[in-house]
Amino acid sequence: MHLLLIEDDPTMQTTLQRTLRRRGMEVTPITDGGAALPAWRKLEPDVVVLDLSLPTMDGLEIIAQARSEGLAAPTLILTARGTVGDRILGLNSGADDYLAKPFDLDELEARIRALVRRAQPLVAEPAAPAAQPPGMALRYDKASESFYWRGALFELTPREVAFLRVLSQPMGQAVTKERLFSAVFAGESDVQLEAVEVVAYRLRKKLAPTHMQLMTLRGLGYLLKPGAADGA
Repeated sequence: MHLLLIEDDPTMQTTLQRTLRRRGMEVTPITDGGAALPAWRKLEPDVVVLDLSLPTMDGLEIIAQARSEGLAAPTLILTARGTVGDRILGLNSGADDYLAKPFDLDELEARIRALVRRAQPLVAEPAAPAAQPPGMALRYDKASESFYWRGALFELTPREVAFLRVLSQPMGQAVTKERLFSAVFAGESDVQLEAVEVVAYRLRKKLAPTHMQLMTLRGLGYLLKPGAADGA
């Protein structure tokens, strides 16, 4: 596993490098925000861990620019900014997870490995699915924990995959915000219920080309409806 570590605090960076390397990860350290994107493009890391308060370029700017360029490596924000507003800003910028300082190193490793595991696509093309109703060209593959659109991998963050999986099993039934929160942010006591809305907003934009409708039902939650059949 190749990890890009973007952290300007020398003590924190040294500690993380030593710990993660001992645990079998290849770590490339970056101390300046301005050098982060060039390194990300060149190295194509499996996961990115970064601080928000960085010299030259803020962490949120780095993530937003990376996502706009199609750099899809799962990203974990590691920062002392622990307010709900900061967490929502980070997730809305394209981050996949958020860990506030101080933190436990075992938890950091577990979160990193979970992000990488859930982001890995199948090596081979999955077997053809059973016949599906019109408009159901979007399907979930359990083996890879990924969604496929018209046979191609549908690029989603791990949080978006979890959100969409709950809504699509079965499709067409309302799911409460609380149930979605439990599935998407399992075990994360520092995240507020409103973070579900951030994931829904990002997922709705990604679903637009598929014509799938992610509907907000006031007082009930969310509902996913199949779009028109291909060619309709």
